[in-house]
Amino acid sequence: MDKIKMTTPLVEMDGDEMTRILWKMIKDELLLPYIDLKTEYYDLGLEHRNETNDQVTVDSAEATKKYGVAVKCATITPNAARMTEYNLKEMWKSPNGMIRAALDGTVFRAPIIIKGIEPCVKNWEKPITLARHAYGDVYKNTEIKVPGPGKAELVFTAEDGTEIRETIHNFTGAGILQGIHNTDKSITSFAKACFNYALDTKQDLWFATKDTISKKYDHNFKDIFQEIYENEYAKKFEEAGIEYFYTLIDDAVARVMKAKGGFIWACKNYDGDVMSDMVSSAFGSLAMMTSVLVSPSGVYEYEAAHGTVQRHYYKHLKGEETSTNSVATIFAWTGALRKRGELDGNKDLMAFADKLEKATIKTIEDGKMTKDLALITSLKDVTVLNSENFIKAIRETFETL
Repeated sequence: MDKIKMTTPLVEMDGDEMTRILWKMIKDELLLPYIDLKTEYYDLGLEHRNETNDQVTVDSAEATKKYGVAVKCATITPNAARMTEYNLKEMWKSPNGMIRAALDGTVFRAPIIIKGIEPCVKNWEKPITLARHAYGDVYKNTEIKVPGPGKAELVFTAEDGTEIRETIHNFTGAGILQGIHNTDKSITSFAKACFNYALDTKQDLWFATKDTISKKYDHNFKDIFQEIYENEYAKKFEEAGIEYFYTLIDDAVARVMKAKGGFIWACKNYDGDVMSDMVSSAFGSLAMMTSVLVSPSGVYEYEAAHGTVQRHYYKHLKGEETSTNSVATIFAWTGALRKRGELDGNKDLMAFADKLEKATIKTIEDGKMTKDLALITSLKDVTVLNSENFIKAIRETFETL
């Protein structure tokens, strides 16, 4: 069989630890035998990021703007322990945070629904899609460790030299400070992305912050969403038979636990990080969640929503067998390949992505799965496969479709 040709490359961002191992397996078993794969490769593994003073992350984001579609492996965001483990020059920032800031996009995450993997929340009948703002807040913060007594102030100096000054706190001893920001431009892009996605998928849209406490910062999000909705989207939503509403984040959490699903839940950056992990875990597994970053200019970056599976990687290094779920990483590749095919008018590439997703789901529904799914499935007499054999089982299923 002739391999499927590609006309435009994908931006390929390699990553760290166990997901890096899976990345190569997926390419070798599920992609390269069938596709004449064209990618512009960037190694975002922590060692290479350190060698390049993290210039490679900046370069990968610029390449994504150029080619329009990227696929990213999970990466390490270093803490103090990682500084020592990898002998880092400095505590490099979150690569995801850097790429999101560069693209000024919105992350849409949704669970992959499988028969036999029922949600922990029994009334969830349909997927819940998390729309996560991908700019600013804690990911672009500035922090100070306060050494002792003194006054902390928030100061804004306008271009004409005028100042706005507010006292944050009068410290009587040591403490900590954090400054975060956002922009009206980015919040506007976030709002429009959410409204458009809701219309495209014919789903209700919820948006939640804490404007009762954060009367300027969070309230600004609320106001921008409401203004854009009323001026540009209210009639379109009515015609589509869908609803937009705003609520407080704590109220949204209570509501979502009693809902049936089938809606989009829009959150600020860190709220979206936490809530997407909660939703994906409750639907079955962090490895069963799709994730795509969409920029206002129509650039797409697909990734797995989970981390690098550090514990399994250490077992792998010892020569021990692992049973690591690779579904989210496979779906990152299929999402990117489908979008590349869509943008290039390459129907064969789009059909391949659909077929590989179908094969992945069928393999699990046929009772062949990794350990994390075997522990929660309602299917009987399942076969637990190790990391490599699960990917090979998907290839066998793919060959039969």
